[in-house]
Amino acid sequence: MKMESSRPKFAKILVFVVGLSHLIMPMLSVILDKQVRTVDVEAVEGKVAEFPCDINSGQHDKVHIVFWFKDDAGIPLYSFDVRGVGTSEGRHWSAPGVFGPRAHFRAAPPPAVLLLKDVKRHDEGIYRCRVDYRNTQTVSFRYNFTVIVPPGIPLVIDRSTGALNSSSLGPKEEGDDLLLTCTVQGGRPSPTVRWLVNGILVDVEYEHNTGDVIENRLSWPAIGRQDYGSIFTCQAINSPLVEPKEASFTLDMNLKPLTISIAKTEGVLSAGRRYVTKCTASGSRPAAIITWHKGKRQLKRTKDETKDNVTISELTFVPSIDDDERLLVCRAENPNLSTFLETSWKLEVVYPPQVSLALGNTLSSDDIKEGDDVYFECHVVSNPPWRKLTWMHNGALVNHNTSARVVRSNQSLVLQKVTRQSSGRYSCSAINPEGETISDEFILRVKYTPICKNSGPVAIGAARGEELLVTCEVDADPPARSFKWKFNNSGETMDVGANKFTSNGSLSILRYVPLADLDFGTLSCTAINDVGNQMSPCIFQLVAAGKPQPLTNCTLNNITSGAAEVACEAGFDGGLPQHFLIEVYTNDKPDPIYNISNTEALFTVPLEIGMTLRLEVYAVNAKGRSPAAILVGVHLGDPDKQAAAEEKPQVPVWIGALIGGVVSLLILILIVACQVKRSCSNERIPRQNSGKAEPRVSPPQLPQPNLADKYSHTDLHPPNDILADDRDPDIIPVNYEPPTLYARTWGSGKNFNSDEFGSENLNSHGLVVTNRIQFNGDSSLNIQAFKEKLLDTRLPESCV
Repeated sequence: MKMESSRPKFAKILVFVVGLSHLIMPMLSVILDKQVRTVDVEAVEGKVAEFPCDINSGQHDKVHIVFWFKDDAGIPLYSFDVRGVGTSEGRHWSAPGVFGPRAHFRAAPPPAVLLLKDVKRHDEGIYRCRVDYRNTQTVSFRYNFTVIVPPGIPLVIDRSTGALNSSSLGPKEEGDDLLLTCTVQGGRPSPTVRWLVNGILVDVEYEHNTGDVIENRLSWPAIGRQDYGSIFTCQAINSPLVEPKEASFTLDMNLKPLTISIAKTEGVLSAGRRYVTKCTASGSRPAAIITWHKGKRQLKRTKDETKDNVTISELTFVPSIDDDERLLVCRAENPNLSTFLETSWKLEVVYPPQVSLALGNTLSSDDIKEGDDVYFECHVVSNPPWRKLTWMHNGALVNHNTSARVVRSNQSLVLQKVTRQSSGRYSCSAINPEGETISDEFILRVKYTPICKNSGPVAIGAARGEELLVTCEVDADPPARSFKWKFNNSGETMDVGANKFTSNGSLSILRYVPLADLDFGTLSCTAINDVGNQMSPCIFQLVAAGKPQPLTNCTLNNITSGAAEVACEAGFDGGLPQHFLIEVYTNDKPDPIYNISNTEALFTVPLEIGMTLRLEVYAVNAKGRSPAAILVGVHLGDPDKQAAAEEKPQVPVWIGALIGGVVSLLILILIVACQVKRSCSNERIPRQNSGKAEPRVSPPQLPQPNLADKYSHTDLHPPNDILADDRDPDIIPVNYEPPTLYARTWGSGKNFNSDEFGSENLNSHGLVVTNRIQFNGDSSLNIQAFKEKLLDTRLPESCV
């Protein structure tokens, strides 16, 4: 019974002792803690704080429990209990209202540390760590825990632009003053606000503003090019545990170009050639804009390239003569500044002479007439200077000639007493090492009185009753405004009525019909213009005229393998200028294969082997053609046969022709003599019957060869009335055919029949030429030649 009653008493005593110990021990701990050295612990708000607590007793005693207390509180806020277990198996407890899950005690590795995450500002205070061992005395550690509150981000305000929201400061210009204010709010402890430029501390003087705001003003006067790109930093710092809060800004500046240069071409420039030059500008921020100027004009043909702060502009230009001594300017300009930098190049341009021609200042180009003095001025601009000056008139060189009244003096040309020949195109040219230039042509107009376009009198052939249109054309400047016509014969001079002619400018046409012999004479016309009357009239000689007489004695000469020469004798030209025509026919074609015209009765006719030709030769004047002189059977034989024929002795052509002509003439004389004798005999016959004379016997007609009949062209013969007018009353009338020339091939082994062909001449080329005179009533005879032949026979004049 006693044992059971004693157990409750013991338990009560134990509880009492334990409770008493809980009351005494904190009091004792406080007393003991005041004697423990305090350790300062700092941690940044929101970061991790470490409270080191060494649980090693040094006597190899085992730890039972570790308590953490704040300030003077007797109730732990964290405990680590390892009683009865190993250190790694210790039991952790954290007061939910204080640290909660933010705290954790790390026992190993040593030293042991209480880690407090996400530190709060209210965590700041005095903390104590108590370590209880199994046997050894309890150990305590004391901590002064300070929570660091970082300052706010600095706010920088520029006096000229306001708050800076980017990392760039500016752009500023050279010489500007900087005034920057850095404002920092918050932070515990209070931060230090300072300025750094390019990492170098330049200003630490700051001041407190209202509340927890701190300011630091930086003054940076007269910034220069060297400040471009500098980094201005405002920094706020209140603990080494916290990275400084800062705001950095890079200074941006508008910078003028520092240098500019032009790559000049060596030597002089030639006008009209293409050149390329470059202009380089550096030091501008932003890159410079380069422009080119020549005088007041900006040049556009450029190509620009920019690298860093260097700008290169390439210009392509073609200098003109006006660019000599002119400045080519390259200008570099910062687009954000009003100033620029420029350089220039004085151009030296060479060029060929620039030439212009002008009439003298005192002269009027519309009022120059024959006899006036005229002078020209040749204006020349050249670089280098001109060294030779020439004058041209209608493309011909004009030289100094005082006798011709042409005077050259420096750059002037003087023409004294100009004539109509002085009119025309004048120009001058100048030469320098760059070339020669000819001026524009100046048309000089020299007015003059009318003159005839024909150099001398004009012969006009006409028949009685034929209407003529006589054209009088003059050369005049200005054109003629009126004409006068006159007629003159051996007896009188009279004016022609205005109704007989018409005028148009420098041309007048007179209608004139000669009806009698007195109507043939001289016509003259005179023109009048604004300068005056024509000095020498235009003369027209009216003569009675008809068609020309036919050609005679046509022969073939100089015959080769490809051509023959036809030569004839011309007859009377009919009173008008004549020329000559040969037509070449073949036997199978009625039209000529070709014709040849010449001023002389001499032709070269092409020949082809084996082709037989007929040649017809005419004299032609304004009244028409003469009858034809015909050569038939013109044939070029085989060259081999001709060569064989040439080996035989032959009579020269001219001898054969001469013999033939003499024989023909003798026959003609005998015929005429017989006729004359018969006529004279008839005159001596006594009158019979009623005293009437017997009629005169007509002369006999000559036989007509068949060949002539075959090739006769009666349509080309002159009219009978014209032939009648030309008959001489002293000559016995006779009908005749113009002489016809025949030619045929004469080969070896063929007999020559003179009765068939008359007189023939065989030449060395196998051509036989036959001369025969034919007569008919449609042809005319050269009466004068016939008369001379008759007189040579010494017939009695009474018979003629």
